[in-house]
Amino acid sequence: MVPAVLPHFSPAAFQRLAEANEAASGLSAPLGRTGPLFDPHGGAGAHHARQSAEALADDESFWEPIQRAFEVDRSYINLNNGGVSPTPTHVIEQMIRDIHFSNEMPTIHMWQTLDPRIESARRELAIEFGCDPEEMAIVRNASEALETLIFGIDLKAGDEVIVSNQNYPRMLTSWRQRARREGIVVKEISFPVPPPNAQVVVDRFAAAITPRTRVIEVTHITNLTGQILPVHDIVTMARARNIEVFVDGAHAFAHFPFTRDQLGADYYGTSLHKWLMAPVGTGFLYVRKEKQKDIWPRMGADPELNENIRKYEQFGTHPAANFNAISTAITFHRGVGADRKIARLRYLRDRWAKRLLKDGNGRVKILTPLDSPNAGGICMFAVDGLDPAKLGGWLMGQHRVINTPIVHAEFAGIRICPSIYTTVEEIDRFSEFVLKAIKSGIA
Repeated sequence: MVPAVLPHFSPAAFQRLAEANEAASGLSAPLGRTGPLFDPHGGAGAHHARQSAEALADDESFWEPIQRAFEVDRSYINLNNGGVSPTPTHVIEQMIRDIHFSNEMPTIHMWQTLDPRIESARRELAIEFGCDPEEMAIVRNASEALETLIFGIDLKAGDEVIVSNQNYPRMLTSWRQRARREGIVVKEISFPVPPPNAQVVVDRFAAAITPRTRVIEVTHITNLTGQILPVHDIVTMARARNIEVFVDGAHAFAHFPFTRDQLGADYYGTSLHKWLMAPVGTGFLYVRKEKQKDIWPRMGADPELNENIRKYEQFGTHPAANFNAISTAITFHRGVGADRKIARLRYLRDRWAKRLLKDGNGRVKILTPLDSPNAGGICMFAVDGLDPAKLGGWLMGQHRVINTPIVHAEFAGIRICPSIYTTVEEIDRFSEFVLKAIKSGIA
């Protein structure tokens, strides 16, 4: 049995945990800014507040108390935080408190007290994304958000939709169902992995456009290799041709800094249980105000809600506790700092990826751009001569390393997604296991 990989804590870690708790309680920075995490008036907090995000990326004394905000099973090395992330303990506790409170008298506590508080979560999400709260619907995940768009836009037989073959499978399945049911045409484009430049992706979408094209659906960052796509350029190109663009941001929001206006998007859906680290069952759907009247909700809504973002939230009785915990998760995210988060994720990515490239005897291929703004914490690698599914099974079965083998029609590899609670010891242990497999095999 492989021993658990536990984080190492310096003598000052406990003091810094208290400082981190203070930060999570209110010292915050807007999305895309570093801002003060700890007390800016003295001590270690002031020192770190003056440092850049890049300078803090490998400062373990900074990240130790943040790691302690999570109660995770350290007998595993979890490198699939892109699928679903553990939630900080105090965020889960907030949700549990609301569940208990709701259960005491649901008709009063849930409907009359907790449900109205969801408007606070709507407001804070809108601030982070950079839109009006009346453009922000709170839903349960990116699939619900995107399927609301996919099934909600009026299309007729022969109308064309363009997607890529790297879109998330559920979205592709939904478009194909519309094709079977209504006779629309779904066209899939392909692009190199990784693409040599952003314009290649834009050109592939543009080349597929015909006079019948009505919608393009694009992922902000792919769930496969973690390639960040040129959403703004695609939206600009399509808008000039009166084509709607649906953006699947499941892996983007709170992963790296951006705003609505930087994308130019009219539609955007995401999950919040991934990189915002909110509880499972949380997501959002953004629809620009003037576009809302043209997108039907997935479940019936009164005509008075035709131009009200809440028409996309008419899914019956549901717990308010999950949605209200979003606000607490946002406070934690702001306390960490969006710039600091992405700098740390890229540091952890580079720590293992560049080591494998250096020490892997020329057999390792990285399918995600490094030293580039076009990728974040998600990264895919492949080893010449080792089947990714078998290597992934060996890593999990023999060493309790949670990973994501992926076999696509055009490429294959293992997706690795660390998080801000991941320790460098865990990253190094994973790297050593892969190098051992390269040297000695996995029989």
